[in-house]
Amino acid sequence: MKIRPLADRVVIRPSPADDTTRGGIILPDTAKEKPVLGEVVAVGPGRVNDDGKILTPEVRVGDRVLYGKYSGTEITIAGEEYLIMRESDIFAIM
Repeated sequence: MKIRPLADRVVIRPSPADDTTRGGIILPDTAKEKPVLGEVVAVGPGRVNDDGKILTPEVRVGDRVLYGKYSGTEITIAGEEYLIMRESDIFAIM
């Protein structure tokens, strides 16, 4: 995959949604919740502050992150789904 996000944007590969509940019930696709965990696959150079300096991102490629359920823009590259979002939409590094 060759994708290079701009500014403070991050490309994330979402973790697969659970297929079963703790009790063993198999969930159909319509009942699955959107994932909130994922792996960072690309990071932009950072955003420019008011002084013209680039603020480097805190996340790195390979980090597992927790993000908002409805954050980012979904894209598909070579049959695989990714999310592009701003670094500020990421809540934590796991």
